[in-house]
Amino acid sequence: MRTRVKICGITRLQDAIDAIAAGVDALGFVFYPKSPRYISPENAKLIIRSMPAFVTSVGLFVNEEADRVESVASNCGLDLLQFHGAESAAFCEGFQRRYIKAVGVTSDTSWSKLEQEYCKSSGLLLDKFDPKRFGGTGQGFDWTCIPTGFSLPLIVAGGLTPENVAQVVQSHTPYGVDVSSGVELEKGIKSQHKMQNFILNVSYATQCNAN
Repeated sequence: MRTRVKICGITRLQDAIDAIAAGVDALGFVFYPKSPRYISPENAKLIIRSMPAFVTSVGLFVNEEADRVESVASNCGLDLLQFHGAESAAFCEGFQRRYIKAVGVTSDTSWSKLEQEYCKSSGLLLDKFDPKRFGGTGQGFDWTCIPTGFSLPLIVAGGLTPENVAQVVQSHTPYGVDVSSGVELEKGIKSQHKMQNFILNVSYATQCNAN
């Protein structure tokens, strides 16, 4: 199975162009106002309109009002919603759009409960648990917590870089990986070189697994 790549926290058109040229599968846009990678719906819409076919646009929300989620999703033309707060499955399912739910992983995470509650999701995004931070922590978690034989697609995030992403792909073959700070020059500004290396290393690890 090929591991998909999402680059999150896109704030500039040039970064989106560079990521797409490198072969990214999805681009994430952060609509959480407290994030240093926040992008206005107006600017996100301009970037999304320039995206070619087969690249997925993902909107990240944190404990947002339903009306705003619907407004941003419709106006920007988002393909997928990503919820990073305490949103219930019923809330996530209320927009007639596919969604993924972020999960802060701990040693006590109840995978069976998550599997049941978010059974209609398009996948779970696994990140490090941090009670004070939302929208991505930039910190890694214990990959040995990742379950096997899970029914939902699993997307690994948190602390990934071009240097370590091959390790998680080779050891756990996740459906996808999600990176933001690991491919940046500074908050909200991506590095073309780092994005290229990140995607190349995911492809290399996937090929190794296939062999």
